[in-house]
Amino acid sequence: PGRPLLSVPACPQFVVPCVPHFPFPLRTTSGDTLELVEESLDTELLNNAVRLRIQGCPLLPGGVHLCEVQNHLVLLLVTVQSVHRVLLPHPAHAYRGDLITESQMQSIFTDIGKINFRDPSSYYLIPSVPGLAANSVASAAWLSSDGEALFALPSAAGGIFVIKLPPHDVPGVVSVVELKQSSVVQRFLTGWMPTAIRGDGGPSDVPISLAVHCLDHDAFLFALCQDHKLRMWSYKDQMCLMVADLLEFMPVSRDLRLAAGTGHRLRLAFSQSLGLYLGVYMHAPKRGQFCVFQLVSTESNRYSLDHISSLFSSQETLIDFALTSAEIWALWHNEENQTIVKYINFEQNVAGQWNQVFMQPLPEEEVTVRHDQDPRETYLEYLFMPGRFSNAAIQKALQIFSQGTERYMDLTWDELKKEVTLAVENEFQGSVTEYECSLEEFCQLQVEFWSKFCACCLQYQEALSRPLALLLNPYTNMVCLLKKGSVSFLVPCSLVDHLYLLSNEHLLTEDDAVIFDDLEMSRDVVCLVQCLRLIGESISMEIAYIMEMACSRLQPPEKAAEQILEDLIANDTENVMEDIHSKLQEIRNPIHAIGVLIREMDYETDTDMERAHPLNMRMNLTQLYGSSTAVSVVCWGVCKIATIRFQICRDLLILQQLLLRLGDPMVLGGGQLFQSQQDLLHRTSPLLLSYYLIRWASQCLASDIPFDTLESNLQHLSVLELADTTVLTPHKLVSSPQTIVELFFQEVARKHIVSRLFLQPNTSLVETSLNWSHLITAVMADFLPLLWPSNPGFLFPECLIGSCQYTQLQEYIRLLQPWCHVNMGSCCFMMGRCYLVMGEGHKVRHCGCICC
Repeated sequence: PGRPLLSVPACPQFVVPCVPHFPFPLRTTSGDTLELVEESLDTELLNNAVRLRIQGCPLLPGGVHLCEVQNHLVLLLVTVQSVHRVLLPHPAHAYRGDLITESQMQSIFTDIGKINFRDPSSYYLIPSVPGLAANSVASAAWLSSDGEALFALPSAAGGIFVIKLPPHDVPGVVSVVELKQSSVVQRFLTGWMPTAIRGDGGPSDVPISLAVHCLDHDAFLFALCQDHKLRMWSYKDQMCLMVADLLEFMPVSRDLRLAAGTGHRLRLAFSQSLGLYLGVYMHAPKRGQFCVFQLVSTESNRYSLDHISSLFSSQETLIDFALTSAEIWALWHNEENQTIVKYINFEQNVAGQWNQVFMQPLPEEEVTVRHDQDPRETYLEYLFMPGRFSNAAIQKALQIFSQGTERYMDLTWDELKKEVTLAVENEFQGSVTEYECSLEEFCQLQVEFWSKFCACCLQYQEALSRPLALLLNPYTNMVCLLKKGSVSFLVPCSLVDHLYLLSNEHLLTEDDAVIFDDLEMSRDVVCLVQCLRLIGESISMEIAYIMEMACSRLQPPEKAAEQILEDLIANDTENVMEDIHSKLQEIRNPIHAIGVLIREMDYETDTDMERAHPLNMRMNLTQLYGSSTAVSVVCWGVCKIATIRFQICRDLLILQQLLLRLGDPMVLGGGQLFQSQQDLLHRTSPLLLSYYLIRWASQCLASDIPFDTLESNLQHLSVLELADTTVLTPHKLVSSPQTIVELFFQEVARKHIVSRLFLQPNTSLVETSLNWSHLITAVMADFLPLLWPSNPGFLFPECLIGSCQYTQLQEYIRLLQPWCHVNMGSCCFMMGRCYLVMGEGHKVRHCGCICC
């Protein structure tokens, strides 16, 4: 509780775990076009994307509503001129038995082309008198218990009008009712009576935000209006049951009371045990405030609000927020137009301190090309590093760079790479054909053109990765950020990552009791992390490159850390070393604190985790996290952990070198020995190399292997009793590439992880299997030991050799062998096998073993 979260990017995907499918809408920038995508964490869906255009009728912001009934999903759309009902098949109907054996299934959008969108029963034009309120952004839509589709909209004359479509399978007429506070009961209207005749007031009560809570035979309609008042209506009785002045719950000035409230927002959250919660964002110039209320029933069918909490926010512009019965999640843009996501528990957090969500950073703007590097290869490696740029961003940049002469659609990753190379090289060649130039000038021109293309990619990547809305699933507590054509999933942050990523402001106010039970140890660890942060913030990209190259070239990380420390001391213009030394004085037992930090990051185990029981159970476990969406989320979550932990270990090595250099008995805790520091240094080094190796594997692309080659390889391995570790699956790398870690999770690790999590006795996940945070944390925590180089299990290399990833396996073993002394014989055998397959049989004798 209270820890930040990481934002993990994925393809345009969203799903509810253990619930087979759940579609989600994304509205494109063209106002009358709606793009819908259905995705699943469990299985691949065919024909899962559709684009609907309602010509000349722009959709209202937030005018897309999805309702679930027993046999259908009902899509309710609200435009500036019309309302629409679209019936889709229920996802559960796709399952024709208890067991699922197919890896692909048809989407609910497969037969959408057969729907008659011009059927009069599926849409209705909004009446022109009094009509929709000008510049309206509010709408609500729901299904009644009888299957009627209802749409609530702000009226141009003030108040609300509700359009009711009869059930889709029952003949009937469309009816309209207008809800006005001036009359207790309004009758259904077949035409409109002018407001002046009724003597109603002005448009101060025009809703700017609408929400509905459905009951068995009624619906409560909540309207947050321009006059800063919240009104609650019973649709069945057409009666206003409550009016609350929300300015009573916030500090106001005369100007605010007289101004129309145009930036207020309203959200609802319902809990079976706690009832209905209302979350209101009250917008005021240069400030904002969240108010949380609980709906309370009084006598005589009247209701009131019980004020639960008031939370103040900063000056950022609120884009969206979501409410649960315990938390508020909010999405802002700050003055620099950067995205900020935070959340808070409004009942337990008395101090009103929001928790951070660490966003996926944009790619680095600068690309360093050393004198011994080819600019083209360097930039291609930068552009096509998995997870750095989306396919869509590169395609859009290519379109602009090629001056719109061609359209690049549905290209594979390799095809896109070739087109980018061709486009940039053509531009470059066109500028150097008229004169001769030196090699240095030639390379400089190459850098100029490639950097121009990269700048274009960065612009599109920034635009496409900007979150537009929050998506919170109340049944699983999954929180996602909807973007233009994609989704990011929020996953919980571990303790170590949380402390390292936390801002200094929040780190100083961190509750020591939630870190460790020992409060003194908690304070020591916090001070230790502050020292690591000071080191990390002082390291430039050039200095960081020293450690990267040391790991790549199999040089001791301790020596690289010592060199980095010397550079930091030599260029310490801001007295960072003095600050670190001062902070070290506050640590009661630095050696013990370092040991605690190392233990928190170490996944080494003596247990053989190789074999698991077969998953002979129902669909929700046999297919759990089996889709490419889930594979991407889990593996990029692991990659993020490895990236952060590598930086922590690097900074920890540098700090330990500083401790050795200082030799201060006050810093070392009095009687601590030099040998203790050396032991910690030698424990930190393999930890850093382990995370370096996992990060490398998470970014290393798998090769696309023909099916017959896989089959032949499987026959060879069956003789060696290795064939049971892989599944014979052809991997066609399409819109985005697959890394070798994703390949391993998809083919081998997932089944072992799910088997251990759910088939072990007394497992805690059985009761909380639908909770996203618990499940994704458990899966990633079980995945890391399977990747950990010094563990006895050897599933990862076996999967690589079974999938014919010979080049990748050779590099993996090269990075592993100098420092990891576990499975040495197996690594030797694997390397010999790679040599034989790659036609380098003469090298086999150097492996020290005989390979068949």
